[in-house]
Amino acid sequence: MSRARRYVYRWLPALVVFVASIAFWELLVRLFGVQDFLLPAPSDILATLRDDWSELWSAAFFTFREAVAGYVIGCAAGFLAAAAIARYRLLRAAVMPYAIAAGAIPIIAFAPITNNWFGVTGMSSKIAIAAILCFFPMLVNTMKGLTSVPASSLELMRSYAASDLTVFRRVRLPTSLPYVFSGLKVATVLAMIGAIVGDYFGGAPGALGVEIRRWVGIFAFDQAWAGIVLASVLGILFYGAVALVERFALSWHPSVRGTGAE
Repeated sequence: MSRARRYVYRWLPALVVFVASIAFWELLVRLFGVQDFLLPAPSDILATLRDDWSELWSAAFFTFREAVAGYVIGCAAGFLAAAAIARYRLLRAAVMPYAIAAGAIPIIAFAPITNNWFGVTGMSSKIAIAAILCFFPMLVNTMKGLTSVPASSLELMRSYAASDLTVFRRVRLPTSLPYVFSGLKVATVLAMIGAIVGDYFGGAPGALGVEIRRWVGIFAFDQAWAGIVLASVLGILFYGAVALVERFALSWHPSVRGTGAE
């Protein structure tokens, strides 16, 4: 029961705020007669989700696949790059400025370029955009974790004549896992953003970003908002799945066991 109470105390405030926000949104639209093109009522959005579920889900799932593919590629590349940069200081000094510059590029400016590289209507350009967005947070967080090992732990491993691979596997990698999962969770949101933004500059028919742009063009704002809501739900579920994996993978960590500082 104590664990159940902890879950209630943890999630109840967020649930109350969510319900209150939806109720206020509905009341605001109905009371002041806000037009659909400005802000549809939540009840209208839910009705659209129910009536056009098949079309909405097909578009959302198509874009979600682009986001997941870009997420895997970007996070894997970011982790491998961080492992190399953290090992060699000279490489870190040579590469990090360019990595920071790449992370600072506005994705809305880079999307048309990736479309020219990989094609407009295929999935490749959207996967590339999602991968680029995921790469930088994964690189920074992983490198921070790999370089945050206590000096005493490294000295102990050297006293045992441990190889670099053993030090990485036994010390650096376990220490970096909380940072790695932080990067993985941030990247879930960025992957969805990248895939949808990429669709706005041209995508396959049926992709969510393409459909949202089309719905807005024909003043079907209920459908556009329903697509946005569905994309948000998929992003939240994606984040939750990674957080669940983190909980199992870091069951030994104080922050997961609940014994860390609040």
